[in-house]
Amino acid sequence: MAWPEKLPPMSLPLIGAPMFVISSPGLVIAQCINGVIGAFPALNARPQPVLGEWLATITAALETFRQRHPGAEIAPIAVNQIIHASNDRLARDLDLCERFKVPVIITSLSAPDKVVSRVHAWGGIVFHDVINPRHAKKAIDAGADGVILVCAGGGGHAGTLSPFALVEEVRKFWPGAIVLAGAIATGRGVLAARAMGADLAYAGTRFIATQEANASLAYKEAIVAGSANDIVYSAYFTGVPGNYLRHSIIAAGLDPDSLGPRETQAMDFAARKSAQAAKAWRDIWGAGQGVGSVSAILPAAEVIKQMRAEYESARQELCEAAAAPALLAGLQ
Repeated sequence: MAWPEKLPPMSLPLIGAPMFVISSPGLVIAQCINGVIGAFPALNARPQPVLGEWLATITAALETFRQRHPGAEIAPIAVNQIIHASNDRLARDLDLCERFKVPVIITSLSAPDKVVSRVHAWGGIVFHDVINPRHAKKAIDAGADGVILVCAGGGGHAGTLSPFALVEEVRKFWPGAIVLAGAIATGRGVLAARAMGADLAYAGTRFIATQEANASLAYKEAIVAGSANDIVYSAYFTGVPGNYLRHSIIAAGLDPDSLGPRETQAMDFAARKSAQAAKAWRDIWGAGQGVGSVSAILPAAEVIKQMRAEYESARQELCEAAAAPALLAGLQ
């Protein structure tokens, strides 16, 4: 397994996934100061100049924490950039990321060849979202430093492949950094991702039910009450297949079992400007199949503390099992 040399030590090999609308400066700061990479979509900062304000706020908060807590494991921030022709603010957003020397850029939807050299020039690294080996090869050929394998069960836009299959296939041709996404909501899941060959895990849904997340109380409560059976996979809302909470689809007056297809095959940014689309983004709630692992609305620091405990407990159990020949013999 590989580890990007430019990433500092972290308390847990985890990225808090960038979630549209949900990921806020407060959530990102809480994730970073507790040792996991905090990420947010650039498009969450609206209007566009607000992105500069967010980056200034986050950067200042992390520096203040660093000064007050020397030696603390503070993870870097990551900004998700949609590399698509319909994202007309990409160039301006990259200008701001360059000004603040954002250490990690997460790219989505198109190969990142147009941004990699620029990010590398300011000392950053690029991770690219992929859902299959073909997309992974394209991202690597474009110069990405790592690939985020978005597997079945992930919240928001996700693929359909099993992580067992996708990690193995990508590892055949890529020795570099792999981030694994898809229904990872516990420290046990993070350890499993490492065992499968990933360097980092990606978790989003568990952070929706946090005090810092920019989600309504009803949304957070639905996450706590939900289970994997409540997740609906559909391309109806954005043109890109994604996972959503069944309850929110019904509450919006739609039948989750009879959603028609959309003609577009890429996210329709222009459509978000309409009142109908805005209502959909507000009322249709994304979530992954790991939703059943979320049992309470907590501060992000407490969620990370729990995930660290779960990770260490699972690691210790495996170490003890490996040291018990009689137990292993019984499994043969």
